[in-house]
Order: sequence, then C-alpha cells, then structure tokens
Amino acid sequence: MSVFRSIVFSAVAAGIAVGTVTTMVQQVGTVPLILKAEVYERAAEPAPAASATPSAHSEHEHAAAAWEPQDGLERNVYTVAANILTAIGFSLLLGGFYALQARPVSWREGILWGLAGFAVFTLAPGLGLPPELPGVPAAPLGMRQLWWIATAVATACGIGLFVFRPSIATVVLGLCLIVAPHVVGAPHLAEVHTNVPELLSHQFTIAVTLTSFVFWILLGGLTSIAYGNFSAAKADASG
Repeated sequence: MSVFRSIVFSAVAAGIAVGTVTTMVQQVGTVPLILKAEVYERAAEPAPAASATPSAHSEHEHAAAAWEPQDGLERNVYTVAANILTAIGFSLLLGGFYALQARPVSWREGILWGLAGFAVFTLAPGLGLPPELPGVPAAPLGMRQLWWIATAVATACGIGLFVFRPSIATVVLGLCLIVAPHVVGAPHLAEVHTNVPELLSHQFTIAVTLTSFVFWILLGGLTSIAYGNFSAAKADASG
C-alpha cells in the first residue's frame, strides 16, 4: 500500500507542476497559432441559412453542437485542467515503472524515461499524423485513433526490447515493430482543401512537438524526484 501511495502522491505533485508549466508554454507557442487558424476556419464556414420558423429543438441542437469554451479565462481554465489531468495520468504510468525497478531512480534516469515517453506518444505517431490545426480536414477519427494507438504500442514494445532484452534478434524485432506502422501508413484524405496556410500548419507542428518535448522531460524528471522523496518519507515513517 505504501508503494501505491507513493506512486499516487508523486503523480499528483509532478502532474500539477508539469501541467501548469505546459500550459504556460502553450500560451506562448501553440495557442496563438490555434487562434489564427480559427479565424481562417470561421471565414470558410458558410453562412447559416435563414429559417422563417426555427424550432426550439433545432436551436438547442445548434447551440449544443456549437459550444466551445469562451476565449480568455474560461478557455485557460479548461486548458490547464486538461493538461494537469493528462500529466497526472502519464505520471502514474511512469511511477509504476519506477516502482518496478525496486531501486531508487535518479532524475537523470527519469529524464530518459521521459524521452522514451516522448518517442512513444509524440514522435512516432507524429511522423504519420502530425498535429492539425482547426480548419484542416483529416481522415475519419476512428481510423486515425486506431493507427495512433497501434503506432504507440508498437514503438513502446520496440523500445522495451532494446532496453530490457538486448540482443541481435530482439534489436531486429524491435526495429521491425517501430517501422511497421509507418510501412502500413497513416490514414489520410486523398485531397485536402483548406484555407489555413501551410506555413501556419508547419509552425504548429513544430510548436506542439517542442511543447511535448518539454512536457515529457519535465514529467520524467519530476516524477522520479517526487517518487524518490515520497518513498524515502514512507520508509522513514515506517522505520
């Protein structure tokens, strides 16, 4: 039970810190680009057809479908909450791996775990499905999610073989696993028509990738530090 508590407490502590920092980085990097893309997206939307007798039901459906957080405080609150929850979730995963080591994990080793998380959840999927701005058409969500999950799992298994079962055979198998989703190819539309500038999409991809890099480096290092501190405190208390 003490190990579980250490994992949870360290995940919450690291998650709050990393989620907050990530939000601040996003305010400088990705958010301005999203706001610019939304201007292009709204400009491309057709004007709603006028209706002489709109029903209350149709108005309710339109309002529900069109809801989004208001710019400013409301949007920032939702963003920081989502970032903190995401960071806590991934930190729990890292804490579980740290606990399985059955030894102290230094912050340097934590950063290496963070780099592995960056490769699994950002770099590998992003090679086939780069981040997309509002107003840029994409393949059906289900197909993209399936390919993203398969790529993340294959990359994680490949890296795991490199680290935990190093041999010529496992290295070859690991490389095959990592490359396989990209050989199959990510789902894309045959033609994409958008008025969002390509340069803006390119800048967004770079900004998201760099933000994710910061996220994972901080998460790996801070989770290892927090887990080490909570584990030591529990050991002192029990001793």
